[in-house]
Amino acid sequence: MNVNLSGQDTTLDTVGMTPAESGAVPAAGAGPDRPELQKTIEEIVDSGLTGITLRVHDERGEWAGSAGVAELGGTSKPPVDGHVRIGSNTKTFTATLVLQLVAEGKLELDTPVVGYLPEFELDERITVRMLLQHTSGLFNFTGEVYADGTVVHGVPVPFGTTAKEWVGNRFKTYPPQELVELALSKPARFEPGTDWSYSNTNYVLARLLIEKVTGHSLADEMQQRILRPLGLSGTVVPDTSPEIPEPHAHAYYRYEEAGEQQTIDVSRYNPSWVCTGGDMISTTQDLHTFIAALNAGELLPAELLDEMRTPRPTGIPNMEYGLGVFVVTTDAGGTLISHNGGNVAAAALMYSTPDGGKTLTAALNYVDDAEMSIAATFRHIQQRLIDEVFCGGHTEPAQPAD
Repeated sequence: MNVNLSGQDTTLDTVGMTPAESGAVPAAGAGPDRPELQKTIEEIVDSGLTGITLRVHDERGEWAGSAGVAELGGTSKPPVDGHVRIGSNTKTFTATLVLQLVAEGKLELDTPVVGYLPEFELDERITVRMLLQHTSGLFNFTGEVYADGTVVHGVPVPFGTTAKEWVGNRFKTYPPQELVELALSKPARFEPGTDWSYSNTNYVLARLLIEKVTGHSLADEMQQRILRPLGLSGTVVPDTSPEIPEPHAHAYYRYEEAGEQQTIDVSRYNPSWVCTGGDMISTTQDLHTFIAALNAGELLPAELLDEMRTPRPTGIPNMEYGLGVFVVTTDAGGTLISHNGGNVAAAALMYSTPDGGKTLTAALNYVDDAEMSIAATFRHIQQRLIDEVFCGGHTEPAQPAD
């Protein structure tokens, strides 16, 4: 799912500290210190996060740093190599795996999905390509908001009127088949292939496709095809496990009960409610390695990488969608291959130039709420980081969230 954030100001004063003390930890052989990047992430924390970790690989080398705190009431910064729930960045991993199966002839992009998964009686016009591209029209099982403001709920989610229900059921398991059946019980948003609408249902079906044609679990296939070959030892397909490996920054959720504000730690929860569309765990280092390798052509044949990065209009300014990736046009006129995502009080960003030579990856932690009160600030954070790393730095600092 696309992430929305909320949080509070818990910035630490880092004036006069060494790069290591301030959270900036260049790798061995990295480029020079980047005080402008450290300053940027400290100002970003001021806008409403509890913490942020940023990693940049470019012509000057590698730089990684963090700002804020890893835990409310603490003083330690977020771990630079910490784990984070990466939300919808999961979709890029899943789409890559599907395209590998296409390359092997086990799947065909323009074949109806119902031929592979007849048990769901899907519209025969929905193809594998439409799942990866979000053009199937299938209802999003995490809920839909229509143009007229109508909201149709799916499974309980941490946002809106189902937030309290999600808190009470955050360790519940949702089997993927159940999520698909829920989506199919709702009217489609449009005729297959005629429009674009972001739907987690597409990627649950992608998981079921992978498991049907390989005979193995998604986790096993991901490990064999992507994680192990790239050495992504910090990346996890959690399935129904609520655990997140140490080290990690903490995630918090704020809600009202009996007229009083409650803030709870939600670092642990069962992620099956965002199965395959937003459940994976990774690190900024692993996300860099993955997106750089993908764009460098190490994971897909050239023709399928081109298919993946061929954009379709989304209605979002300067952002089009390929097969599991956004194609972003920067204010400077450049092109970036990207995804971002988050679930509850944690988010990850992943941007790369088309050749994989320059990347930005980031992990954010914050205090979330049902109103998604820092959504506008999050969009500004994304824009500021893009401008700073890929366009020379032009965006004004984000303003603190209300």
